[in-house]
Amino acid sequence: MTTPEESIAAAHDRYGAHPGYRALHAKGLLFKGTFRPTPDGARLSRAGHLRAESVPLTARLSNGSGDPDDPDHGFDVRGLAVKLYLPDGSKTDIVAQTLPFFAVSGVAAFNEQLRASKPGPEMAWRMPLFLARNPRVALALPRLLPHLRPPASYATHRYHALHAFKWIDPEGGERYVRYVLAPEAGEASLSPSEARKRGRDYLRDEILDRVARTPVRFALELQVAGPSDDPDDPRTPWPGDRERVVAGTIDLTEPDREREQGDDVLVFDPTRVVDGIELSDDPILRFRTRAYSASVLERTGVHRPEKLA
Repeated sequence: MTTPEESIAAAHDRYGAHPGYRALHAKGLLFKGTFRPTPDGARLSRAGHLRAESVPLTARLSNGSGDPDDPDHGFDVRGLAVKLYLPDGSKTDIVAQTLPFFAVSGVAAFNEQLRASKPGPEMAWRMPLFLARNPRVALALPRLLPHLRPPASYATHRYHALHAFKWIDPEGGERYVRYVLAPEAGEASLSPSEARKRGRDYLRDEILDRVARTPVRFALELQVAGPSDDPDDPRTPWPGDRERVVAGTIDLTEPDREREQGDDVLVFDPTRVVDGIELSDDPILRFRTRAYSASVLERTGVHRPEKLA
């Protein structure tokens, strides 16, 4: 069985070790904001943030690379993680990124993919060997590569939470849903040459300028599972005709320069849920919290990140 430490080692092998930074998504920006639920969201779950008028949040926009010095114009996954602060003092997190599904079969294959994609002469044989061993990934590449193109802005990407969660409504009814954070600004990407012209930090500069002018809004869009959809398998997209519901809106209103200063440790963990939302039995989802614990311990020396904000 793959351990969290092995996954962190694979990330360091691919991107190098950068003390004090996350093993993946090392380069990012924090924002303050607000979540406002819709009546449809309150209908589908009794969770506190869906019953309140609004709740505050902290969000982090990031690049997927584990190297904080990698430029913004590279082909890469982008991330949007959101921490919601409920009226009763509890917290719940949404962790999303730009690929619409997992292509790999599990954590061990993901680690192998990281190592195979390391730039250098060995990539010429490592990546074909990885694809030969993982034909599902090879078949998925045409669908995944467009989601790795440099975006025009962090605000012009759709972010997928990948895993399914069970939502429990006020009457006890249950349904599985997947989350998408859909941009109000619409979707837009750049050619590699145009992205390079905008500079190494163009995403950072653009989003700071944008949020200074107006809040950056995303809709929390739910895709509701049908009877034949497997909630425990993040590798398989659900059919496009499944019911979709907007459960709320996320507004990023200003940079947050107070968090992650000094001894403050901020952890976004998709398994941090509250009453009214439950985890599926997805093994990749269950593994992620263990990997985050190990990663936080490595970068900060802090144990038990589930107790952290």
